[in-house]
Amino acid sequence: MHLNRILLSTVLVVVALVVQVSVLARLQLPGAVPDLLLLVVLGLAFVYGHVSGALIGFGAGLLADLAPPADHAAGRYALVLCVIGYLAGLLKPENGQLKSAMVPMAGVVVAAIGSTLLYALVGALVGDTAARHVGLGGLLFTAALYDLLLAPFVVPLIMAVARRTVNDPLAESSGGGDVAAGWLASGTGLRIGSQRGGLRVRAARTRASRAGRIKGVKRL
Repeated sequence: MHLNRILLSTVLVVVALVVQVSVLARLQLPGAVPDLLLLVVLGLAFVYGHVSGALIGFGAGLLADLAPPADHAAGRYALVLCVIGYLAGLLKPENGQLKSAMVPMAGVVVAAIGSTLLYALVGALVGDTAARHVGLGGLLFTAALYDLLLAPFVVPLIMAVARRTVNDPLAESSGGGDVAAGWLASGTGLRIGSQRGGLRVRAARTRASRAGRIKGVKRL
């Protein structure tokens, strides 16, 4: 990951964590707490891809594990968000822009349910049975509902900000190459390969005409 992406991801994750702990967790909503941190990880993974999504998810989850009040084993939510970020990054298209809102919305629902199930599963492995007392069914429903209601206001904004780092002309990523290719091909109706072939033909013709002029001068 480039420095600008790391800085942007760090700022967004820290802000989301502060808002989630200090505001959303204090709303005392029934069931689960709206997971703003999960939505930030999803938005970044949709643009940056699966590798960056996994790294961002791990870092965000680790911060959530260490942030007070920490009532579970450290690394538990880091594992969950790492897996979610990796899987969400697999949905990233080649140009980094999703054509339909259905894909991220469906991804939010699946991620909300999957993260809750995975978190409960990891908790059961380490002896944490809190999900059984609260009711896993209620947690799954409220987690998906809250995240789905919050997603239209968060995910598009995160993706729009993240695309600015993808479109950075100094970035040496494949996304930057795709953007440059789009600029070269815009308005011509030709593919880049055709342009390259045309350039080669024109260069060959130029060299031939120059050679002809030189030979003509020599004959004079």
